[in-house]
Amino acid sequence: MMELMSSSPPGKDAGDQPAAPPPLFSIESSDPHQELIDRDGLSARDISQIDALMAALAHLRRAEQELSEASLRYMRLGQTDMRALHFLIVCENTGTLATPGAIAQTLGISSASTTKLLDRLEAAGHVRRSRHPSDRRALVITIEPATRAEAMRTVGATQARRVDAARRLLPAEREIVTGFLRDVAELISVEGAAEGADRDGGEDAGATG
Repeated sequence: MMELMSSSPPGKDAGDQPAAPPPLFSIESSDPHQELIDRDGLSARDISQIDALMAALAHLRRAEQELSEASLRYMRLGQTDMRALHFLIVCENTGTLATPGAIAQTLGISSASTTKLLDRLEAAGHVRRSRHPSDRRALVITIEPATRAEAMRTVGATQARRVDAARRLLPAEREIVTGFLRDVAELISVEGAAEGADRDGGEDAGATG
């Protein structure tokens, strides 16, 4: 009788409990056969710390993506539009005249795309075109005060929070974090990935030759 009373209801025994999902950013779960990551020389503590660091990077990417999407929705602009406005704010802060050519170079887009971009931003009341003070053939682009204020309140506030996080680090810690982020950016860039593939291919060829 006691056994009947203490038994689990149908479908509620341990075997029916959903299994916990595997960790997404674990070296062991992502690369169990060491096809990508050589773990020689890494202790269990090293692997655990690296797993935590990769998870933290993923969390940062998600947070920045969500915040960026929220800012874009709020200002009803695209990413290239926001980058252009950021550039115009920097030019205004530094007393630099922003020309269409400078915008095209900074954003890495063509002259035709820059013209369409400026047409769109001007029509929406975000920027204005005026004649260059020393070159009458050129134009100067400036951001409208209301748009600047909104950009500073949204995107600018986000950057300020990043600075707050950096301020909490010790000088030596900032150097370490800066070096790590630069190293990661270089290794995962298109150029870095291509160089790594070429190097791995050369090593494989040498091993089989």
